[in-house]
Amino acid sequence: MNSNLPKTIFITGATSGFGKSTARLFNKNGWQTIITGRRADRLEEIAEELGEGCLPLSFDVSDRRSVKSAIENLPPNFNKISVLCNNAGLALGLEGADNANLDDWDQMIDTNIKGLVYATRNILPLMIEDGEGLIINLGSVAGAYPYPGGNVYGGTKAFVSQFSLNLRADLVGKGINVTSLEPGLAETEFSIVRFKGDREKASQVYKDTKVISPEDIADTIYWIATRPKNININKIEIMAGDQAFNPFNVVKNS
Repeated sequence: MNSNLPKTIFITGATSGFGKSTARLFNKNGWQTIITGRRADRLEEIAEELGEGCLPLSFDVSDRRSVKSAIENLPPNFNKISVLCNNAGLALGLEGADNANLDDWDQMIDTNIKGLVYATRNILPLMIEDGEGLIINLGSVAGAYPYPGGNVYGGTKAFVSQFSLNLRADLVGKGINVTSLEPGLAETEFSIVRFKGDREKASQVYKDTKVISPEDIADTIYWIATRPKNININKIEIMAGDQAFNPFNVVKNS
């Protein structure tokens, strides 16, 4: 790796929330940032804010060919990727499995699983060539703790957690570390997307609650990225201070 180049982080889903805050923090600390997402106008706004050290790439992470093309055609000064932050993801709906919309399920699987896999598979050869790298996968506490209506969303995040551990098993000894970062209740556009633009309904999720902020997650991502290379952070689970566990749901048959 050319030591004269600043380190570079590649962030999927960087148009808002965790991804946007992460891009700002790494840029502030002298890193080059590759920001990706579907909303080109937002990417351009962020790139203008961050300056010449930021490269915006507009594509759908669930489109295998688009991901491959974007990574294969990175400019020479941006193709030495130190950190891949697989942040792109979404939840849609809260209906039970018997009433859920299959299109919503498809979109969650396409983005949360396929998108993460496509970005990882295409960036890994660059890291292998350099002999070092870090992959940070954004999971969720929903991958570990079930709740009504979490069905496919929780399933996709359980995949992220297990895939991260399996990646670590594949990559040990090759200089590439892997972390699964699993946040709980955080106030971003997440619930607006989940409730398909119903901002009033989304706001009720966070009302009168102290939640995780995008900056909290960005700080955690930066902390992981700046650990010594001789240690690997396997998993970090973060919940809001006002979030905890419920008893098991037991149905009484009378």
